[in-house]
Amino acid sequence: MKKHHISNWNAEDVSAWESGGKDVARRNLVWSVVAEHVGFSVWSIWSVMVLFMPMATYNIDAAGKFFLVAMPTLIGAFLRIPYTFATAKFGGRNWTIFSALVLLIPVLLTMYFMLNPASYTTYMIVAAFAGLGGGNFASSMTNINAFYPQREKGWALGLNAGGGNIGVPVIQLIGLLVIATIGNTAPEIVCAVYLVLIGVAAVGAALFMDNLDNQKTNARSMIDVLKFSDSWWIAFLYIGTFGSFIGYSFAFGQILQINFLAGLTDGGPVTPALQAQASLHAAQIAFIGPLLGSLSRPVGGKFADKIGGGKITLYTFVAMIFSAGILVATSMTDDGTAGAATGSMMVSYVVGFILLFVLSGLGNGSVYKMIPAIFVVKSTELVGMTPDEQAAWSRRMSGALIGIAGAIGALGGVGINLVLRASYSGAAKSATMAFWVFLGFYVLCAVVTWAVYLRKPRSAVAPNSTASDPNAASVSV
Repeated sequence: MKKHHISNWNAEDVSAWESGGKDVARRNLVWSVVAEHVGFSVWSIWSVMVLFMPMATYNIDAAGKFFLVAMPTLIGAFLRIPYTFATAKFGGRNWTIFSALVLLIPVLLTMYFMLNPASYTTYMIVAAFAGLGGGNFASSMTNINAFYPQREKGWALGLNAGGGNIGVPVIQLIGLLVIATIGNTAPEIVCAVYLVLIGVAAVGAALFMDNLDNQKTNARSMIDVLKFSDSWWIAFLYIGTFGSFIGYSFAFGQILQINFLAGLTDGGPVTPALQAQASLHAAQIAFIGPLLGSLSRPVGGKFADKIGGGKITLYTFVAMIFSAGILVATSMTDDGTAGAATGSMMVSYVVGFILLFVLSGLGNGSVYKMIPAIFVVKSTELVGMTPDEQAAWSRRMSGALIGIAGAIGALGGVGINLVLRASYSGAAKSATMAFWVFLGFYVLCAVVTWAVYLRKPRSAVAPNSTASDPNAASVSV
């Protein structure tokens, strides 16, 4: 066997798993998390950079900034499709090294153009390169899905995704430290930190990760998986969970900055000092939501392992309806003017968003756990295949849907930023309209979850359940 290559990996072989397989899987999981973590940070780098972009220097208003942070979300969403194939084609270790090193491009471009103000079009192009970090999620999740047995996928995939998601609050926290110690005039320090972390991720992957030679995912799998209605339902529900997480992660800091600045100026002139103060206040809070949302993701996967994904997903969306209702009520109370959102109203805004972050994280874990469970059951319906062939088919289908659901879900983040941009561009210059849209969408997601997965039994069951179990059907979400 070649070094860093594993020819015949079978995670479902209990004796092999206990005699060393789980240690191999854990080692690959650790460095997959590190690389994906850095990828998420770079993907969300512009959610931090906009706090370093005063209007007087960069000439980009609030609406323009929402569009700017939507660009890497969009590119990252589309890149998740080819990234899904990459680990099977090039090897999990090899692709992790490459996908880490390629992040040097957006970080270096960001550093240069933050130090040398340019046109808005230039920033849109530079932000698009940050989308490279968004693709890492699909390749990382597909790779880890192949390493772990069905009975532990919920926790492993949740931990992998959650550890990656934490890259969002971490870069925001680094931005906070820079703003708090130096001010909003040194964005290059944030970029410099990530040049180092990219190197750590690439070297760690090279030294400690492995390629699974029997991992198979191809373009045909992407086509085949779309024939199953569950694929479309899961992708739709993932818009509501992951789309919310990544969309709010990119927008939360800017929403806070807008409201803090409005409160500080109270209708008066906007000065660089007040903008710096608003940026600091926003940065002090913005990282909390993505952090809690990231930490709750593996918890959602664990709950799905024990209770059933459909139930967890439904409970999540119902709670998100009420959380969005807090934002609607607060926004309407301030008479539609961002400037009135001070004191207790700012507390309500923060509470509403924090709840949405935590809940979206739980939903992310529960939805992604269902993907391998669905195809394990469907594989048993295939005739003329050996158990090993059925397992290989299940892995291919799961990996393909992980890429598709991840890509479509990320587009939800684009939608959130575009809706917020439209809302702030309206006559009221507030987010009230956007909050109503979000609330309505969560109602739709809850209805779909109940109607498709909980109203009557479905074919996909929990890995530890039988088809006769009335609660087993919920796992297919």
